[in-house]
Amino acid sequence: MMFGRILQFFRAVTAKVSVDDGKYISAHLNAEEQKIFFAMSVADQAHSLRTAYTIERLVIEDKRGVDKEFLIRCALLHDVGRKAGDLTIRGKIFAVLVTTFAPRFAERLELNGNRALYVYHHHAELGAQKLQRLGLFKEAKIVAKHHAPPKPNDPPELKLLRMADNEN
Repeated sequence: MMFGRILQFFRAVTAKVSVDDGKYISAHLNAEEQKIFFAMSVADQAHSLRTAYTIERLVIEDKRGVDKEFLIRCALLHDVGRKAGDLTIRGKIFAVLVTTFAPRFAERLELNGNRALYVYHHHAELGAQKLQRLGLFKEAKIVAKHHAPPKPNDPPELKLLRMADNEN
């Protein structure tokens, strides 16, 4: 867990989106979807791209016949509830640490208006709302639950998105 968080930090501070990544995004998202994708920080864009690339591998390994294009779109858009400026790298570090080591204190800070904690805890729902406004209701349903505790009847698409997100 700790090594994973350190890797996430390193990836965030060195994040880049290449020309090839831009082509990949254009191939899988329409103009409106790209608008909300590019409203995220570069770190979140890079994370979402890694999640989408992982989805491609997982779909090949998974034998349940899931819709690959749908899942790639979900992966690219799963964190659009965090737009650039809402949750800086420092804010995310703070949110992770305080939520992990002092969850009640984190809850009180959030209730008292701490924007970083609010976005950190609710970005899945915020992103789902953005997707619904674009008419992406099926994607919104998956994105809204990507941090919810797993349930036995979760759809395979949600399980795969969680796996890919957790790897990245």
